[in-house]
Amino acid sequence: MVLALGVIAAAAIVALATTQAAPPVAPVLILGALLCFAENADLRLPSGASMSGGFVVAMAAILVFHHDGALGAMLVGLFAGLYLPNVRAGEWRKVTFNSSTYALAMGLGVVVLSAMPPSWPHSTGLLLVAALPTGVAWFAVNVCLVSLAVALYERARPSAVLRSLLEWHWHIYPFAVLGVFLGRLYLDVGPTIVVLVVTPVLAARGTFASYARVREAHEAALRTLVLALESKDPYTAGHVERVATYADYIAEELGLRPAARRRVHAAALMHDIGKLAIPNQLLNKPDRLTAFEYERVRRHEEVTFEILRRIDLLRPISPSITARQPRVERAWPRTAIEPCVIAVADAYDAMTSTRAYRRALPR
Repeated sequence: MVLALGVIAAAAIVALATTQAAPPVAPVLILGALLCFAENADLRLPSGASMSGGFVVAMAAILVFHHDGALGAMLVGLFAGLYLPNVRAGEWRKVTFNSSTYALAMGLGVVVLSAMPPSWPHSTGLLLVAALPTGVAWFAVNVCLVSLAVALYERARPSAVLRSLLEWHWHIYPFAVLGVFLGRLYLDVGPTIVVLVVTPVLAARGTFASYARVREAHEAALRTLVLALESKDPYTAGHVERVATYADYIAEELGLRPAARRRVHAAALMHDIGKLAIPNQLLNKPDRLTAFEYERVRRHEEVTFEILRRIDLLRPISPSITARQPRVERAWPRTAIEPCVIAVADAYDAMTSTRAYRRALPR
């Protein structure tokens, strides 16, 4: 895939170089250096991809070069591949992929912007309108190619990776507007506007880095609780991992939104966390539990409910782990689906897993 993408990008640049005038060198180098800087101030996403303020610079370059054709913007896009960790490690496949992806995305952005009336880039109101289709064009090429690459590398479903990336790229329009206005300022003021480009790039990275740190802290807390459960009851730990996996499959099949799928996954991992309060001799008893023992074991639902109720992300589905929850039969809210996903996944794994007191049912 990388080789094919590199060949396509190179062929497009060569074809344009034979039909268009050579772009001015100074804007290519200045905007290329800015793009390189932005890409090296990137933010690593949970999906395995990365996000940077390079989109702002890319949109600025698209506007700067749109009158002269796509060649200048594509040459600037090549600088996006100069991510220093990849260069130092000699990972030239990644360098080629990133350069080619940006070049093609920026080339399409120029095509889209050039198709609009010539007066649009010179009008503030119309420039706001032009930013959307131009940004979407860049976004479509970049994110689709990155999704495919990450899916192949991680052996994941491209659709799942794409949804994950779409979730993290809700900022596209505001940053597209910022980019085209910076491009307009570059044309009007000149290279001194570079300082104004660096500031929003760093601000963008700081904003998303802060959000990512919160997410990582939350996930670390979940991992700690699961490890505590695993140390007490290895079967239950394996059980919650399987339930989380099944719940992921069900949630994806139902088309739940990324935020809902995160809640389902986290709650599935924690739906038995209350078993930390149950004695081991009851959890691992080889015979059937007495009525009194069964009720004692069921108390873990109340403990789990209290834990989930105190975590903001999981509070909406905390009732899913207590049998006292009233059954919803009509006019289900969308969130009512989430507890059912966990319940079905839990029941399936319970029936198809061997327990201390019985063998697994045939699948």
